[in-house]
Amino acid sequence: MLAQTDFLTERDGQPVAVENADGRSAVVLVCEHASLRLPEAVGTLGLSDDALSSHIAWDPGALAVSRLMSTSLDAMLIYQRFSRLVYDCNRPPESPAAMRDVSEVFRIPGNENLSEQEKVARTQALYFPFQNRIRDELEARASRGQPAVLVTVHSFTPVYFGKPREVEIGILHDTDSRLADRMLAAAADTSLYRVERNEPYGPADGVTHTLELHALPNGLLNVMIEVRNDLIEDEVGQGVVADFLTGLLRESLQQPE
Repeated sequence: MLAQTDFLTERDGQPVAVENADGRSAVVLVCEHASLRLPEAVGTLGLSDDALSSHIAWDPGALAVSRLMSTSLDAMLIYQRFSRLVYDCNRPPESPAAMRDVSEVFRIPGNENLSEQEKVARTQALYFPFQNRIRDELEARASRGQPAVLVTVHSFTPVYFGKPREVEIGILHDTDSRLADRMLAAAADTSLYRVERNEPYGPADGVTHTLELHALPNGLLNVMIEVRNDLIEDEVGQGVVADFLTGLLRESLQQPE
């Protein structure tokens, strides 16, 4: 069994990546489910190639959209470099959803009957470095007097447990709905996408952890964006969605408090 300090190898590299660190925008983009990569220590988790490339492993298209938004907005982007199958960085360590042994219809054999030591090793290697980096970047901005707006970017599957989802873009929020309200108002007249509040998930589903951890205690404007992943399967779709979301954010952030 690996000690927690040995969970990631030198070949694995760091768990968190930051792009456009000197971005001038107030927006700080976060992508918790950016990657389908697995650390060497877990092998394939007993899953097939199809499962390992599916939405249970990552949020397809979310990183690509985040990168386009980062460029358009000149915004910092922070993302997790490993699959949520190993640790879902949008969940706290005490959550059963942090290291699932079942995701939708898929059993995850490599996550079954994890010991406490194994759970701690994953948490120390993946969750804390990721969330601590977000904290550190936001604190650095605050110390410089630079404003921060926390925006997390996700994608979701068009069919879940056999049920089609009609919503195309979800604008999610926890107890602070200021930015979400503005974005929903800005999107009200669009015919491009079906945009809904707190769909296909909401705070009751435990999906706003990153916002709760960093934005709510510090009074930062914040929002979680969910995009149906069939809309961002290719570069064209990714570009159109990124332009749409960038426009919503720009318009919303220009409004007075």
